[in-house]
Amino acid sequence: MADASPSLVWDIHCGTGESPVWDERAKVLYFCDIPAGRLHRFDPTTPDKSRTWQLPEVLGSLGLCQSGLILVCQKQKIMTFDTETEALVPLASIDEPDTNRLNDGKVGPDGCFWVGTINEGSDGLASGHLYRVTPDGRVETKIEGLKNSNGLAWSADGRTMYHSDTRGPWIDCWDFDTASGNISNRRRFADVSDAEGRPDGAALAMDGSYWSAGSGRGVINRFGTDGKLIEAIATSVPNPTMPCFADGRVFITSGLPKDEDMRREFPNAGGLFAMATSLQGVPVARFADAD
Repeated sequence: MADASPSLVWDIHCGTGESPVWDERAKVLYFCDIPAGRLHRFDPTTPDKSRTWQLPEVLGSLGLCQSGLILVCQKQKIMTFDTETEALVPLASIDEPDTNRLNDGKVGPDGCFWVGTINEGSDGLASGHLYRVTPDGRVETKIEGLKNSNGLAWSADGRTMYHSDTRGPWIDCWDFDTASGNISNRRRFADVSDAEGRPDGAALAMDGSYWSAGSGRGVINRFGTDGKLIEAIATSVPNPTMPCFADGRVFITSGLPKDEDMRREFPNAGGLFAMATSLQGVPVARFADAD
């Protein structure tokens, strides 16, 4: 459970802050600003040492690599980024309508990068997919018929994968084979009501609870292992986008409201927030690009 309310730790004004990933080696948090194409690194011990890198395109999500590189998703390309040299090297690409882009992604227990797409077109069609990207750059289609792929997380034993469609709005889970990356036995975990907010980015705690950003309602929804809502943790912004566990804290990214009046009402929207927690999070794996 949360031991305190979320507080602002970096007033970074992201258009859509997303994909927070805790680097346990360096004790820093990476996250992105999707529309601005910026990669941020927050140092909680020495905030003045926090950094930002500008990338060429929108930046949907990211993952940490065994090699120390950062895996980044541009509009329809997956690339590696070296924060020291700023070298950006293509790894893989997808082929979808131009209205679609890569969105929420995470490294799975199989050492591969799982990433989905969102349809940003006015047609509202479920033309998105969930992909599995291997270290050698192969792209495998895993789920079709998505509007806004989101909410990826895995159980502590790696045998259950959680996944949402923000515009479904629903959260499903699958049996997961950590050796092959095969998924099976799809079942509904939770149907999310409008009152709970759209199910955005997510993280899993070691107690099995699924923490999902309730975008539009200003909450982080904590679901139990049975898919029932345990608590809704209020934030001070309308659009929290994803929680991330990190050494006794939960970091939360957020986005700016589209409405100008709401932007004035919530001046901290788009910032990075943190709160204390007694729960531990399930560690997110690293991309297996090195032994």
